[in-house]
Amino acid sequence: MERRNFVKLAGVLAATLLLSVITSCNNQTATSEPGKEIYEWRVYTLTGDGTELDNYFKDVLIPAYNRKGIKVGAFKLFREEEQEKRHLVFIYPDICTYRKVAVEIWEDAEFRKAGQVFFDTFAPRKMNLYTNFETFVSEAFKSIPEHRMPDRSRTLFEVRIYWSPNEEANKRKVKMFDEGEIAIFDDCAINSVLYGDILAGPRMPALMYLVWYKDDEARREAWNKFRDHPDWQKMSGDPQYANTATSNTNILLSPMPYSQL
Repeated sequence: MERRNFVKLAGVLAATLLLSVITSCNNQTATSEPGKEIYEWRVYTLTGDGTELDNYFKDVLIPAYNRKGIKVGAFKLFREEEQEKRHLVFIYPDICTYRKVAVEIWEDAEFRKAGQVFFDTFAPRKMNLYTNFETFVSEAFKSIPEHRMPDRSRTLFEVRIYWSPNEEANKRKVKMFDEGEIAIFDDCAINSVLYGDILAGPRMPALMYLVWYKDDEARREAWNKFRDHPDWQKMSGDPQYANTATSNTNILLSPMPYSQL
């Protein structure tokens, strides 16, 4: 099978799996593993400076999710780029709540009324404030089933995504974090917020996580300490974790004033 067809099939299978779980929630026959949160990431690519979209997030969208008991983190790019983005992460207690809120949010009269002026503004023939957004839905790791709140001193966040060559390798990479790598992060001041095994996203299989620092100097010091850490030196050479990730990316973010993380 050609690689592009295999990758496409993997994405279809992941989406099908998520759909089947969500459908079963309607029949009250399935939930995510007890105690594990579900994280919905949205990455918006903006067409302007983001002011009007930020107002929508701050005044309409996030308050509506808060009424459903859902906390939302909101971030911009730490360094300016040609196309600005907004990263939002919605924190759900389980997969069935994710499905329930996705339906109920559009039945919220206050949300629909407050949001209509923004929906009208977003109409393509008027002012398209963003080109699209990507979505990742992930389940929390066993070792950190619930998110950790960052300290008030945080000015810098980092989201990292690791892609694996196949599902088995992805499971071993998650295990690597659960059985030692996160503990090393803690020892090196790479401050954990949340970790998610991606159930459905634009490129699979993969995992993503969010950490924070006081500033960029603290980030550099933390990663230098991590690379030299004796436990990491040992773990990175362990054959059971070989070839668990083929590529990764990191994105530096700043919290928005209205972020709840």
